[in-house]
Amino acid sequence: MDKLKQLETFVSVAQRGSLTGAAHVLGLAPAIIGRRLDALEARLGVKLLLRTTRRLSLTHEGSAFLEDCQRLLADLANAEASVSAGGVQASGHLRMTAPAGFGRRHVAPLVPLFRELHPEVTISLNLSDRLVDMAVEGFDCAVRVGDMPDSSLVSVRLADNRRLCVATPAFLARHGRPQQPSDLARFDCLTLSSDASQTRGWAFQLPKGDGVEVAYLRPTGPMDCSDGQVLHDWCLRGWGIAWRSTWEVEAEIAAGQLVAVLEDFAAPPNGIYAVFPERKHLALRVRLWIDFLKLHYGSAGFWTGGRS
Repeated sequence: MDKLKQLETFVSVAQRGSLTGAAHVLGLAPAIIGRRLDALEARLGVKLLLRTTRRLSLTHEGSAFLEDCQRLLADLANAEASVSAGGVQASGHLRMTAPAGFGRRHVAPLVPLFRELHPEVTISLNLSDRLVDMAVEGFDCAVRVGDMPDSSLVSVRLADNRRLCVATPAFLARHGRPQQPSDLARFDCLTLSSDASQTRGWAFQLPKGDGVEVAYLRPTGPMDCSDGQVLHDWCLRGWGIAWRSTWEVEAEIAAGQLVAVLEDFAAPPNGIYAVFPERKHLALRVRLWIDFLKLHYGSAGFWTGGRS
């Protein structure tokens, strides 16, 4: 029980960025929060949080541990709910949101399948590339792709996502293959326009000293667009090299329509997450939906076009 309280306290402090905020939510004195964190760090033998009088931040180990703790606590809540709910049928209205491109391809097709299992649940799906405020706009759950910013939301990692450089076999036959990221300067690259959200450029893992570092390049080409789906379509037509997410191109790679290049330099994967506001008792329909996503996204054939 003490270990569980320590984990819950750590997650609450990390999400709120302060001992005082966590103490208010948990109904405890800040001194108790501090003692729990000290005990947790002593037990693990590692520093999880850097605390000063002005701010609190996670260490590298703390960031990794936070994700594991959130997943563990969510799984525990689901396990308890599955027992306590017994034969209770999920019902009510489920409001969820997802990025437009990802949602069209990998969320919307699952909604009717979920309703077949839970016909008493009605569903509203919002597809938008705008980062919605879930609490203000009343969403129960969101699917998000990429690094998760610090927030008061609880996140459950559903799958890994990588970004790869891809082109058609015909394009590579005509122009050759880049052997290292700097070679992209000699190729037609299909890039997001400057007013799009991808401001840092294409990420690659490059050697540095005895290790590696993630570096960002901004390739150029004769065509750019603010819409990722258009870049994907142009790439499939053989008009250049694109930098796309595996959720978008894995099926085409498996089918031989696209070929991944510079794989040895691909940046480490980020995640695909289900996120939801922190609640003591999560609605059964939300828990079941998150479990449903985990089941399908964890299927070996899902991302290559074979739906489980």
